[in-house]
Parts: sequence; C-alpha cells; structure tokens
Amino acid sequence: MTACQNTPKTPAIDMANFDLSIAPNADFYEYATGGWQKNNPLKPEYARYGSFDILRDNNETRINELFAEMAKTTAAPGTVEQKISDLYKMGLDSVRLNAEGAAPIKAAVEEILAIGDRSQLTAAIARLHTSIANPFFGIGVQSDLMNSDINALYASQPELMMGDRDYYLDAENESIRTAYKEYLGKIFRLAGVPEADIEKAVAGVMSVETKLAEKNWSSVELRNIPAMYNPTSKADFEKTYDAIDWAKYYKTMGIGDFERIIVTTPSALANANELMKNAPLDDIRYYLAAQYIDAAAGYLSDDFIDASFDFYGRAMSGKQEQKPRWKRAMSVPNSTLGEAVGEMYVAKYFPEKDKARMLEMVRNLQTALSQHIAGLDWMSDATKAKAQEKLAAFTVKIGYPDKWKDYTTLAIDPSKSYWENIVEANKWYTADNIAELGKPVDKDEWHMTPQTVNAYYNPTTNEICFPAAILQPPFYNPDADDAVNYGAIGVVIGHEMTHGFDDQGRNFDKDGNMNNWWTDADAAAFKAKTEILVKQFDAIEVLPAKGDQPAVFANGALCLGENIADQGGLRVAHTAYRNSLEGKEEPAPIDGFTPEQRFYLGYATLWAQNIRDEEIARLTKLDVHSLGKWRVNATLRNLQDFYDAFSMTDGEMFMPEEERTMRETSRLAPGLFSISRRPITCNPTGLSAVRRNGVGVTVTASSCAASSTSSISMKGVAAETTYSGVSVLR
Repeated sequence: MTACQNTPKTPAIDMANFDLSIAPNADFYEYATGGWQKNNPLKPEYARYGSFDILRDNNETRINELFAEMAKTTAAPGTVEQKISDLYKMGLDSVRLNAEGAAPIKAAVEEILAIGDRSQLTAAIARLHTSIANPFFGIGVQSDLMNSDINALYASQPELMMGDRDYYLDAENESIRTAYKEYLGKIFRLAGVPEADIEKAVAGVMSVETKLAEKNWSSVELRNIPAMYNPTSKADFEKTYDAIDWAKYYKTMGIGDFERIIVTTPSALANANELMKNAPLDDIRYYLAAQYIDAAAGYLSDDFIDASFDFYGRAMSGKQEQKPRWKRAMSVPNSTLGEAVGEMYVAKYFPEKDKARMLEMVRNLQTALSQHIAGLDWMSDATKAKAQEKLAAFTVKIGYPDKWKDYTTLAIDPSKSYWENIVEANKWYTADNIAELGKPVDKDEWHMTPQTVNAYYNPTTNEICFPAAILQPPFYNPDADDAVNYGAIGVVIGHEMTHGFDDQGRNFDKDGNMNNWWTDADAAAFKAKTEILVKQFDAIEVLPAKGDQPAVFANGALCLGENIADQGGLRVAHTAYRNSLEGKEEPAPIDGFTPEQRFYLGYATLWAQNIRDEEIARLTKLDVHSLGKWRVNATLRNLQDFYDAFSMTDGEMFMPEEERTMRETSRLAPGLFSISRRPITCNPTGLSAVRRNGVGVTVTASSCAASSTSSISMKGVAAETTYSGVSVLR
C-alpha cells in the first residue's frame, strides 16, 4: 500500500508552547504547555480542546474532502462509495430534514405510547434493542472472559440517558436534572405529545430512570471485572428475570440456541426486572418513548438537534455552539462504514515506513518492560515468570487491519429518511454481533478504525493496537529526535502494554482468559502500591467550590487503571530510550534542552489542552482518564528520573520519596531503576443517537491519551463510538 503525505515538518519541541514565566518545579504542565493554551483558545464547539482534537480536526478535513469528492459522482448502487456518499448527503440536506420534522419517528413513537398491556413490553423493548437503545437491560455478544476463543452472550445493566447514575442521585447535580427535565419536555413536545401530557411524561421518565439508577452499578464498581462475570444457565436466567417473554425476545433479536448467558450486574438487572413488572405502565411507555426520541434527535430537523445540543452539549459539557453541519454529516458514514473509509484513508495518508519504525519501537518497549518486571523487588519469581510469558505473547497491530470488514449487506437507501437509514444500519450491526454467538473469536478484528486518533489494549486477545491516525505529531514525529518520540508515542506504547498488568488487565493471562495467575502475596503487594496512587489523585481538587456547588475532587479509584498505565508508560518508555543509546554517544542538547528533558517535554505536549468547567465536572464523574493537567503533574511527581532531568529538589512539583508510588531502590541497569506499572480507559458521550448496545463489561487495558467510555459495546453508527472490551487512550 502506498501513501502520499506531503506535510510541512513539525518541530519536535515548539518553544511557542512554553510559558517561561512559570518555573518547571512550580507547575510543569503550565511551564510546558502554557503557551499552547494561550495560542489555542477553546473554540465554541468544544468543551475540551487539546492535541487530540487538533489531529481529529485535521482528520475530519481529510475525510470530508474524500466524501465531498465522492458526492460529486454517481456511484454504482450497492458499492461502499454509494453508501458513504448517500449517507453523507442525507446528513447535509438540512432542507429535507427540516421539511420532514418529526415525521420519521411519528409512527414508532405512537406505537410505543399505544402500549396497553405489559404483555406488549417484550416486543417494544426488543425492537429498541435491535436498533437504537438499551432500555431496562442490554444484550450482546463478545468473547467469553474465561474462554477467550469463543464468543458468548452477555446481559448488562440498562443505559441511562444522562450516562452516569450519579446525575440522577447526587444532590449537587440538581441543576443538571432540571436541564434534563426541560430537555425531555422539549423533545416530547416536538414529537407530538399533547401539551397536557408533557409534565406527566417527563415525571414518568424521571421516575423510571431514577429507580434504575438507584441499583445500577457505579463507574468504580464497573471496573471490578471478576465481579461482573456471572455465568447463568439459560433456564435460571429466564426464571430469575421473568418480566420478559424470552422466546419472543430471542426471536426478535435473532438469538439462536445457547446454553448459558453471562450476567454482568445481577442486582441491577433484578431491579430492572421488578420495575418492568411493577412500575406504572404509563411511566414505562414514556420512558421507552423518550429513549427512542432521544436517540433520533441528532438525525432529525434542526429543532430536535438544537434541543439535544442544548442539553448534552451546552448544559452538560459547557459547549457554546454545535459543530458545523459538515462535521456532523461526515461523522456518520465515517463510523457507520468505518473500515471502508479507513481503507481509503490509509491509502492516501499513511506512509508504510512509519509502520516499520513503530514495530521497532514496540520491540524496544517490550524489552524495557521485561527489564522492569525482572527488577521488581515486591513480586515473586513465579508471578514474574507468568508476567514475562504474557508480555512475550502480545499481539501488535499497527496502522490498519490485514483484512477489511465487508459491508455488502448493509443497505443505505436515499429514498428513505436519514433516521430510517440510521435505524437500519444499527439493526445491521446488531445482527452482525448476534451472529457471532458461539463462534470462534476473530482475533484479527480491529476495535478501532485506522482513522481514529487513539490506541488501545484488549485483554481478551492480549493485543495492543495503534491506528494510523495517531502516528502523527505530536504523538509520532518522523522528523523529531528519539528522545521526544520516546516521550510521546513511546509512552503511548508503554501505556498500552502496561494495561496488560494494571488492576484490570492483571486478571487476564497470556491467552486472554480471566485467570488469577498472581500469588496472594503479590496481589496484596500490588494493591498496597495502587492504593497510594488512588489517594494521590483523590486529593486533587479539580474545581474549587463555587456558590452552592461544592469543590470537585478527582476520583482516584475510577481512574486507577489509566493512572497506572501512565506511570508504567513513562517508566518503561524512559528505560527503552536509555537502552537505545547503549554504545552510542550521549546526544547533545537541542534548543537548550537535554535529551532527558526533551523526553518529558514530549510527554507533556500530548496533554496540552483547554477545558471548560462543566466538562471538568462531567469527565471527573464519567471518564476513567485523569484530566490532562494531572496526567502530567500528578504522574510526573512519582518519578525520580523526572526530578533528575530538571534538577528538582523542591517546589510544588516535588514529592518526598516516601510519598511516591514506588521507592526506586533497585537498579536494573546503569541509570535505570526498578519500578511498578499499571493502566485503564475512558470516553465522553456525544449526541445520544449513538448505538451503544453494550454488554456492560468494562475491560480496560487502554491506550494513551484519550477518553473512551465504559461498557463493552459494539461499534455503532454515530458521531461517537465505544469499543468492545478494550481500553482506549482517551
């Protein structure tokens, strides 16, 4: 595969990014990125804008140009070009969308609101599960966590439209709840619900969702993977959760014979089951209708889109305006036909030479991580041997898949409405997922498209993946010195590798099976070290108290995996860089910075960002990743090599050795120390028309810088996607 990429050279370290009025030992994040923040103010369409977003902006422009060219031609029916082009043009056609108004959803909403008996609930819920939402519970297929070669059936807790249960329960979220109720009223009104019924409809939705939230597992509880593995016989499952006519449900979903199902959150499902049997039927009807309208809102007329943005974008995240229509239109075929777009993308924009250099860096990082494992003074030889086996068994995916997904049977019909096509595409993805039940896991499958600016680790296949789109500055710069590239993409690689051994990844063996290969003593020692990291982040005030709103603190338990991965990534990448200099003369300073300093500056650059207060509050509640500032400052405070690089012995950045996550006492090699490692994942929500029919198992072993979300989910067809069973960088 050839690629043409004629781009100007990007400086390895850009002095314009610095704020030299800040001393590095006072606030390293501001010192290294303060200039960047000043020069890249938040755009109105963003709640957070950083290095990832710059790359995504660039990618959006590239992909939009591909689509715009396609739209000028008449592609043969049934080709991917036809499907991409027609879906793109439908998203751009505001005249048609506004003329249609609520018409595309009218029949479905009326059908839901006409439910007159609980016996009709099964059919209604199943239809939503096949297409656009997961009311009351979710059903899906993914690899069996204890037999990773085979795909199994999972049942998970319901999705809540506000995302996290705390929005429904915590007193400090009252203003968000008020905005949510206003939003529900708007979309019910737009969908044609009589004005006299609006208040009742909103109250019904809030009643059902709040009761679901009370028993839904928290974001922290959803990180306990062993607790979420509860295999149940088909007969016992149907007996326990008896509110559903399962024979009818399986038929609608296309689920064939199976012997057992894995329940991820038994108490949440039991609660949902009782609500389906006992909640007022009116409330249930409005709840189901709200799920449908909310999912459709981003694909309808401007009044629906504006209502959705006013809540999810403005109230929840602090965004000031929507993305332009071309970005919204482009995002849908980019995710719906993601690998078809990816094939076009890499052909034009991905140089093959970058793949070879990445493979070399990965090998160097594996060697470095092996050294760190060997040097751990708290881990037994038996556990070390298993860890080394797992490390050696890593599968590495770089750039793009060896085989591309076949979209032949996915139909896009421009004679139908935009929303109808979204529904049909989601049905296609559901059927595609369900068809895998009982079949061998396809370990060649990618869980991100090549044009995704991110990376991931998947524990059930023991693989690390780096899509083509992340192999660009500031993550990977072919013109940069090795110190900067090891501090950037090297840390990303080390981060993903570390996920294989973090508080979640450590539950899986070299073959991807959930299997406790740790001795009890090693597990206890690991937990003691990770608790230090939890406490460090728990103490960080991310937002000061303001009026009636209490101060917001980071959630060290929620972000533990990712924080572990950042620790491990930095330590391992630094070792790999030092190893690469063996037998060579120490590189001279560049722009006044030593190689050691450039390593840490390369890392800090990844996290340069501006962010709104509303988004800080939202991400602290939902995201398994720490905020960019603290991925720099809080993480680096644990590293003696960082202090040595900048000759730090005091200041706000300096942490006494006894307070750090790992006292560095045992040398691995000249200048290198024994340390620990760990990792995880997170992701924000866009317009909620995204198909997230997940099975709710949050298995993270993540990526490097992004923010991807919680439950295991199938790739869907909207602006945001979550990735099945993997931990992602951002």
